[in-house]
Amino acid sequence: MQNIFMKKHYLCCMKRIILTFLTMLCFSTMSFAQKSYHGDGPDDIFRLIPIGTVVVMKIGGVEGRSDWQHLLVNAGLSTVMTAGLTYSLKEMVHRQRPDGTDNHSFPSGHAAIAFSGAQVLYKEYHQKTPWVCVAGYAVATAVSLDRIRRNRHHWEDVAAGAAIGILSTEFSYWLGDKLFPQHPECYQLSLSPQCLSIQLQL
Repeated sequence: MQNIFMKKHYLCCMKRIILTFLTMLCFSTMSFAQKSYHGDGPDDIFRLIPIGTVVVMKIGGVEGRSDWQHLLVNAGLSTVMTAGLTYSLKEMVHRQRPDGTDNHSFPSGHAAIAFSGAQVLYKEYHQKTPWVCVAGYAVATAVSLDRIRRNRHHWEDVAAGAAIGILSTEFSYWLGDKLFPQHPECYQLSLSPQCLSIQLQL
């Protein structure tokens, strides 16, 4: 009974910490959105935290949805699709950044990569450790809000980037499961410094 109470207390504390953090970040974003900040900062690193968490947990032996082979395929497809869509749209739309530095505002690449990683984290570990997944989304949200605070993006830019990251990951997992079903005897995947080799038995 005491363990159940402690678990509920822990989850309640985590919720409060995350909500407090996001509330403070929202107020900070609204306060500084109109200022002429520009330039990239820690977002360049923070956007990689969600996908990095997946790798660290996997190396640490925390069992997720996929084995290493499926994880490499699904996460790799997600990253390629997210980056391809994002930078193709940047070149087509040519929307000027709020700080006026260039015309690559729409969509936000930082938000796309961050939410793509957060969605991979969710797909792999939401049934095992759901609060890690919540933390992944919190980091992705923080990155997106800070891009607005730095005057690098409009709200629509980060919303579009988040949608691209999440939907690309969902499609990549669906496609990966179709191409490489969860039957190790059907295929072999090997990774070396020189190449990636995939053998598929139909």
